[in-house]
Amino acid sequence: MSRHATAQATPLVLRIGEVAKLTGLTTRTLRYWEEQGLIRPSGYRGRGERLYSQTDMARATRIKDLQELLGFSLAEVRVVLDTEDNEALDRVRSEYRWGDSSPQRRRELLDDAITANRHLLERLDTTLARLGAFRDERVAKSERLEELRRELDGDDVD
Repeated sequence: MSRHATAQATPLVLRIGEVAKLTGLTTRTLRYWEEQGLIRPSGYRGRGERLYSQTDMARATRIKDLQELLGFSLAEVRVVLDTEDNEALDRVRSEYRWGDSSPQRRRELLDDAITANRHLLERLDTTLARLGAFRDERVAKSERLEELRRELDGDDVD
């Protein structure tokens, strides 16, 4: 086996502090997410030192993005991750790609995947609608404040 092939087969293993630094998170956050079942280290080294793979680090980044970019709560993050991690979806992907399924079975698998994705889209649409409503409230508040300011400025002229 070539040196290049060996390097690709060996997963990158990082300690919790390294993952924290690379993702912009804190070790405390990563431990909390682990307690909540959102992330799980790939392994442990003596005295419980957590070890993370590149996939684990990508998941931490995904959680962070869902919270920061979309404003999801940890409960909402869990729903997204559960949908993405759903064993049924993994089975669908695997069976569709690698199985010797009939066209009818492949249609059924695609229907299952479409349904799971629709549920995720519905949750995303709900969250976006809530964000839009919140934004609209802030715009209306800003307009009222600006109007009050104009009225006050108008009173100063007299």
